[in-house]
Amino acid sequence: MASSVSSVYSVVATFAGNENRSSLKVTRETQEPLPPGVRAIAALYAFCGIYLAITATVMLVRPGAISMSAGAPLLFGLELAGPYMFLLMALAGAAVAWGLIRLNNITRHIAQLIAITGIVMLVPSVSAAAVSANVKALIPGGLGIIVRVLVAWYLAQADVAGQFHRTG
Repeated sequence: MASSVSSVYSVVATFAGNENRSSLKVTRETQEPLPPGVRAIAALYAFCGIYLAITATVMLVRPGAISMSAGAPLLFGLELAGPYMFLLMALAGAAVAWGLIRLNNITRHIAQLIAITGIVMLVPSVSAAAVSANVKALIPGGLGIIVRVLVAWYLAQADVAGQFHRTG
């Protein structure tokens, strides 16, 4: 890997007129590894984006084939705006996944904000399910809160936050 990168730089340096290749050496240490938890969270956001995009595409191609409530666990009322809101949120999920993979610090904060907003939106339904002892509603709501808390907690860790790049 390092030899191919240095050969690319040598070709560029030759065309640029710079024959001093010693200043163009690139080592593997300059590339930061992606933490596995960040990779999993990015995959989660990408999966949600893909789900919303597929659902929106089916809604646009065959109206009435899928109920708009299919996006309720992810959109919290925004599904009533129609399939274009599904597409917009799919784009947002893909952008967050891409930003997390790129270790963008602003995207880390956005991902935390999305997770915390999801927690806040799930609390009333989980509370109602707990009061009425409705296990069918309590389990998915509770799992949704647990996953969102894990996302927000992991991205808030100091060692994980330190690996993200600050942008301009």
